Amino acid sequence: MPVVAITAGAQGIGRAIAFAFARKGYAVSILDSAADAGEEAAGMIVHEGGRSLFVEADVADEAAIRNWIGRTVSELGTPTVLVNNAGLMIRKPFLDLTLAEFDRALGVGLRAAFVASQAAARAMMAAEISGSIINIASTRAKMSEPNTEAYAASKGGIAALTHAMAVSLGPRIRVNAISPGWIETRDWQFSGRAKSPHHSEADRSQHPVGRVGTPDDIARACLYLAGDAAFTTGQNLVIDGGMTVKMIYEE
Repeated sequence: MPVVAITAGAQGIGRAIAFAFARKGYAVSILDSAADAGEEAAGMIVHEGGRSLFVEADVADEAAIRNWIGRTVSELGTPTVLVNNAGLMIRKPFLDLTLAEFDRALGVGLRAAFVASQAAARAMMAAEISGSIINIASTRAKMSEPNTEAYAASKGGIAALTHAMAVSLGPRIRVNAISPGWIETRDWQFSGRAKSPHHSEADRSQHPVGRVGTPDDIARACLYLAGDAAFTTGQNLVIDGGMTVKMIYEE
């Protein structure tokens, strides 16, 4: 049974990725700080006949990440796919943003991806298997709203880390990124916190495809990069309903 390891895999986009890979026959290992959501997600996978491991930890903790990959190898098997999904949005005026907050966003959104990728790649190399690393970046790596500098910096770093690792880890390991646009996640939380989303016509119509994105849109892209995209590495796949190619002018 192939194995996928996912950071921040308990809720939102990560939860959809976990369920999508489970449906494809993967054993799923989740690292997340939300114990209730993580235990629920892993339990749902097991209830459907799959195999799953959940480890509760700070996603920015180096020792915890390395321990998680070690437990994944020993309890489920060597991961063939790693999805670095974790990120931390901090909305705060640039002049008020503290260095600690900036460092925290980089720790969760960029440093964790480096640590997890290094640990997973070592395990893949030791097992002599070919693997795929998928980094969840963001369209915010190239475009921004005000007061999102820390998150934008972390996602810009993810995009650069992706092509650098692709060159260094090939040909055995392919490394790609996905840059989501507006993805609605309110209904993909722990069951006790999930909410039914509502979007206005303006929300939908600003997207060339006519709707807001869902976590399943990103999960399907992950399955593609992990499987059929055998000749693809170092790429950043933008999944945003066409928003970043649409020119908008004020009238």
